[in-house]
Amino acid sequence: MLYTNSLKKHTLFVLMLSVIFFAGTGHTQAQKHGKYAIIGYVGGYRGIIDTTMVNAAKLTVVNYAFVDVQHNRAWLTNRKTDTINFRYLTSLRRKNPGLKIVISIGGWSWSKNFSDAVLSDTSRQAFAASAVALVRQYNLDGIDIDWEYPTMTGDGNIHRDVDKENYTLMFQALRQGLDSVEKETHRKMLLTAAVGGFKSFAQHTEMDKAAKCLDYINLMTYDYQRDSMAIHHTNLYGSKKYTSNEYAAQAVADFHDAGVPMDKLVMGVAFYGHGANVGDNKQYGLGIGTVKTTDRWRVGGYTRIKDSLVNQNGFKYYKDRKAKAPYLYNATTKQFVSFDDEWSVKNKCKFVRKKDMGGVMFWEYSDDKKEYLLDEINRDL
Repeated sequence: MLYTNSLKKHTLFVLMLSVIFFAGTGHTQAQKHGKYAIIGYVGGYRGIIDTTMVNAAKLTVVNYAFVDVQHNRAWLTNRKTDTINFRYLTSLRRKNPGLKIVISIGGWSWSKNFSDAVLSDTSRQAFAASAVALVRQYNLDGIDIDWEYPTMTGDGNIHRDVDKENYTLMFQALRQGLDSVEKETHRKMLLTAAVGGFKSFAQHTEMDKAAKCLDYINLMTYDYQRDSMAIHHTNLYGSKKYTSNEYAAQAVADFHDAGVPMDKLVMGVAFYGHGANVGDNKQYGLGIGTVKTTDRWRVGGYTRIKDSLVNQNGFKYYKDRKAKAPYLYNATTKQFVSFDDEWSVKNKCKFVRKKDMGGVMFWEYSDDKKEYLLDEINRDL
């Protein structure tokens, strides 16, 4: 009887330890998979940021856009207002000590000099040193590179075939510089890249090698548009209404196939819409030819779209359930509008969780000042 009771107690003790162990393991896994990056681009190129904007509690990273590339150096074109903005953004750490403030170098209009800046080992080292110096000087947390595009024409940028290798070498130099800042500050320094959300970007770079230096690769899975047709500009999947191999899920697959770990890939969300004037009322404008190539217009941010256009002013709301993309159509004016909304963002976040991606990023904070979409991202992730 004593032996039996002792055995029972021992068995019960082992079971209790097992429950504690597995419960602890489950908690750890939940934490691991529940911690996604929420990266918001904040445009400082317009001047001083609205200080009522940027909710620190809802973000993990702020990417400050943009730092220019001039004379082979990272360059603050608007130094007076940039420095004011840096003070404001770094002050947000008081509300969220884990918040990272990162400078984004380049962008569509400021990518023309990247190829020159990283052409030789000497110029690469100087460029990296200048970028890291800004991080040190303004007490920031890292660097984001938005080169549009290596080896390809963006907004008339200089490009060379050697950009493919130099793109990788640039990140290696930047990583080395940021590692030295980490040792000095004992803070994690982020190195990230914003990349075109299409296959040719992966083909014109060495993403598998670059990814080894990078914390996150922000897929710009938006601005999918054609001059000749009204299509979704930020759809998760392909549509039955027209044929295209450019959409977010395909971009994720292409970059993963190129050697990027899934947990470093970040899904892009558009906080703004695109509009097009179409030729007729078929298919509520989706997949219909435009009247002329100039019949495209920037609709504005999602706050305006939701408050002023959805089922208002002649616009009717539709869902492309296969593409997981909403759109508006005005049959009287023959105007088509493509955008992200709460429904499409929910589906993107579901995809991020399913694929164990790194998180989501969005362009751009001021386009949705009421934070409709940011709130949805926080609910889902």
